[in-house]
Amino acid sequence: MRNWLVLLCPCVLGAALHLWHLWLRSPPPPRASGPGAAGQSALFPESKFSHYDVVVGVLSARNNHELRNVIRNTWLKHLLQHPTLSQRVLVKFIIGARGCEVPVEDREDPYSCRLLNITNPVLNQEIEAFSFPEEASSPRLSEDRVVSVSFRVLYPIVITSLGVFYDANDIGFQRNITVKLYQAEQEEALFIARFSPPSCGIQVNKLWYKPVEQFILPESFEGTIVWESQDLHGLVSRNLHRVTVNDGGGVLRVITAGEGTLPHEFMEGVEGVAGGFIYTVQGFTEL
Repeated sequence: MRNWLVLLCPCVLGAALHLWHLWLRSPPPPRASGPGAAGQSALFPESKFSHYDVVVGVLSARNNHELRNVIRNTWLKHLLQHPTLSQRVLVKFIIGARGCEVPVEDREDPYSCRLLNITNPVLNQEIEAFSFPEEASSPRLSEDRVVSVSFRVLYPIVITSLGVFYDANDIGFQRNITVKLYQAEQEEALFIARFSPPSCGIQVNKLWYKPVEQFILPESFEGTIVWESQDLHGLVSRNLHRVTVNDGGGVLRVITAGEGTLPHEFMEGVEGVAGGFIYTVQGFTEL
């Protein structure tokens, strides 16, 4: 999905620039005759519109003054001074409406304006990624057979176990559920946990957990956990708004659709949680 949107955005931009280009090439409206013509000509002097074969739009953040000057003093300067290219190629900077007051080195990632805020990281212990307030309603059996949640790693972690919700109405574990972790934009799952009546893992609080192969997920890693029911029934799940994220002191952040970010290509089903995962923070050093 994200790849399609990324491919579509330049097409939309190109179409807009093409329409603008056609407008530039359209003949000007007929000049008025009579006494007022001279005054109108003074207010709106006749412009000489040129035909361009190529229109280039350079997306740039408002605070990237130095980078724009580098472009102006290198290839754009050469282009403007070239007798032929200057008549055939038009270059325009496309600037954002607002700047970002957070320095790049203090952001969660170079492309956002969110302050990186890691305080009191939880070290040397396993952390359950999600907790569920007692006053909140219990996880419900839904009609959704596929549920997923996306997250971003802000400091290296290791996921040790994947889990699914415990259905209090069942005696033991009576479901067949697959849990997968995908890296953003990757088709193959990094690791998979399969839950079934004869192999349901261990029960911790309201979840069943199974250990997985352990990989260090580096800073800026973006992933999606997908729960998929292999039965005819839907999953026991919860809305993200009814879940507390245990971020380990700021090393982990859940990404929601409401933030306006493009969904990962392999983010399947509805947004929510049908279980959880356990992780540890790796060798924290002072940032």
